[in-house]
Amino acid sequence: MAEKYIDILKKNAMLIVLVLVYIFFTIMTGGGMFEPLNFNALITQNAYVFVLATGMLMCMLTGGNIDLSCGSFVCFLGAIGGILMTVKQMSPGVSIIVMLLVGVIYGCVLGYLIAYVNIPPWIATLAGYLAFRGWGTALLSANSSTGSISFAAQKTFLNIFSGKLLATPVGELNIVCLVAGIVASVAVAVVNFMTRANKIRKGYEADSMIAVIVKTVLAIAAIMLFAYKLALAGGIPTVLIWVIVIVLIYSFITSKTTIGRYFYTIGGSAEATRLSGVDTKKIMFFAYLNMAVLTAITTYIVTARFQAANSTAGTNYEMDAIAACVVGGVSAYGGSGKIFGMVIGATLIGVINLGMSLTGVDANWQKIVKGVVLLAAVVFDILAAKKNATK
Repeated sequence: MAEKYIDILKKNAMLIVLVLVYIFFTIMTGGGMFEPLNFNALITQNAYVFVLATGMLMCMLTGGNIDLSCGSFVCFLGAIGGILMTVKQMSPGVSIIVMLLVGVIYGCVLGYLIAYVNIPPWIATLAGYLAFRGWGTALLSANSSTGSISFAAQKTFLNIFSGKLLATPVGELNIVCLVAGIVASVAVAVVNFMTRANKIRKGYEADSMIAVIVKTVLAIAAIMLFAYKLALAGGIPTVLIWVIVIVLIYSFITSKTTIGRYFYTIGGSAEATRLSGVDTKKIMFFAYLNMAVLTAITTYIVTARFQAANSTAGTNYEMDAIAACVVGGVSAYGGSGKIFGMVIGATLIGVINLGMSLTGVDANWQKIVKGVVLLAAVVFDILAAKKNATK
C-alpha cells in the first residue's frame, strides 16, 4: 500500500511542485498571485512557452533533439510581419499567411538539412539562432529609426491574438467565461470516466473509482477557480483559446495516431524503427517543419501582446520551451513524455516567471532559479530511469 502511494507521488511530482511553488509565491506576494489580473497575466505573458514547448516536445521525442533557433526566428518573423502590416500597409490576413509561408519554408529547409543531410540538430538550429537574430535586427533597423515597428494600428490582428472573447469591464463577472468553465469541467469528467471504462472493457489496468473521482474533483476545482478569476479579469483571453486548441490537437496526435507513436518509437530506438519499415527521416523532417509552424503562431501571439516587433523579441524563448518540456517529464534522451506533463512544466515556468517578477527578483536571479529547476528535473528523470532499469 505504501509503495502504491509512493508511485502516485512520483507520477504527480511536478504537479505537486507546481502547487507548492504557487502557494509559496502567493504568500510572498501577500496574495498578489491570487488576483484575477495575475491569473490573466499567467496566460498572456507565458502563452509562448506553451506553444513553443509543444513543438519542442515533438522534436525531443525523436531522440532528445532540440531547436535552438525558434526564439531568434520569432524576432525575424516579427520583423517581416511589421514590415508587411505597418510599413507596406498590407492586410493582416495576407501578412499572417506570408509569415506562415516563411515559417513553412524555413521548416522544410531545416527539416531537410537535419533529416536527409544528417546535420546534427543543435548545429543546424544554432546557425538559425545566430542568423535570424541578426537578420531580424537588420530588417527592423532598415525600416524604423527606433529599431521597432508598432502594431498598434492593426486592431484586427491584435483582437485575434491578444484580445478577449466577449470582454467585460475588470471586476464585473463575465458569464461567458463561467459557462466555458462549466463546459470544460463536464468534458473533463466525461473523459476521465470514459477512459476508465474503456480500459476496464479492454482488460487494461485502470485506476480505482475513488482515484478517478478524486482526480476529477480536483481538476474541476482548478478549472472553475481559473474560470472565476478570468471572469473577474474581463473574460477569456483569445490567446488561451489558441493554447487550448494547440494542446488538444497535439495531445490527440501523440496519443491516438500512428504518426504520433512513430515519434516515440524513433526516440526509443531509431534503428529498430527504421528496420520495421518506418521512414524515420520523414518523421524527423516533420518534427522540425512542425516546430517552424508553431514558431510562426508564437510570433503572432508575441507581437500582438507587445503590439510591436523589436530586436529583443524571442530572447531565451528556446530555453523556456526546453525547460518546460524537461520539467514536465519529457526525457532528455527522447522516447517518452506527454503533452499533459509539458503543460504542467510550462505552467511551472510561467508561475516562476510571474512570481519572481511580482516579488521584484532581479532578472539574473530568475535565470539562476530556472536553471536550478531544470537541472533538478533532469537529475530526477535520470535517477527514476535508473531505478526502473534495476527493477
